[in-house]
Amino acid sequence: MTTRKQHLGPAATIIAVIADVAACIIGLWIIMYLFDANRGNNLVTFVQDAARWLAGWSHDLFTFDEEWARVVCGYGLAAVVYLIVGHLVASRVRHY
Repeated sequence: MTTRKQHLGPAATIIAVIADVAACIIGLWIIMYLFDANRGNNLVTFVQDAARWLAGWSHDLFTFDEEWARVVCGYGLAAVVYLIVGHLVASRVRHY
């Protein structure tokens, strides 16, 4: 006999993986920005667009004088929130 808990394990894993991928995309953009990646490159453009979409709610949230600080804090906050919320939701689903 299978239990409900066994069926929710894969769902929790999928939620955690999605949160991890979102945070990785945002983190990759932060690294590309800090190392001044070529914005004419298709990969850099894709990562920037994806990160901007994922972090739209926190983009330009902070008003530091230095642009690099705004990017790191704004996008970094989004990455941390995705990790924390995603893994909390996955944990709750897993223990449901």
